Amino acid sequence: MKLAVSGDPGSFSEEAGRIYAGREGIDFELVFATDMRGVLCAVDAGEVTQGIFPVVNSRGGLVYPAFEAMGEFSFKMIGELWMEVFQCLMVLPGMQKEDITEIVSHSQALAQCERYLKNIFPSAPQREWQDTAKAAKDLHDGVLPSTTAVIAPARSAQIYELDIIGKGIQDQRPNLTTFIIVQKA
Repeated sequence: MKLAVSGDPGSFSEEAGRIYAGREGIDFELVFATDMRGVLCAVDAGEVTQGIFPVVNSRGGLVYPAFEAMGEFSFKMIGELWMEVFQCLMVLPGMQKEDITEIVSHSQALAQCERYLKNIFPSAPQREWQDTAKAAKDLHDGVLPSTTAVIAPARSAQIYELDIIGKGIQDQRPNLTTFIIVQKA
């Protein structure tokens, strides 16, 4: 079975997809879609059997891009998965907190870490990115300035060779995100 997940390797959706497939005993191949729209587009086109993406977080609220995408496609929701999300702050190797000039991540991650960011980086501008893992990848690849810190899952730091300088920086515990599993209508 092909399972589309929103984001790049290392995303929370990838983790949710692996948990879902393991729970259901499904032999699967992951397909990385750019975002929630990409997941629904792949499902609608029959390129994948199922897709999974986040729709709401206990701290950040509704994942608006998911609802915008859901309004564009017909699909059938076949399940949901609640997952605790642990946000990490990461930088290029050798960078220190005092070197950081901006924080980049998905709008949900920024919202989930709002108090932490205000307390630790009160003057650093925040920039929204389409995916947490993509922000980590783009920092690694030089798309983002070297003085950027990104908020992403710990696995992203491993994949993209970044240093974690803050673990579990989300403001709320538990920090639960609901993912839905969909298939073609």
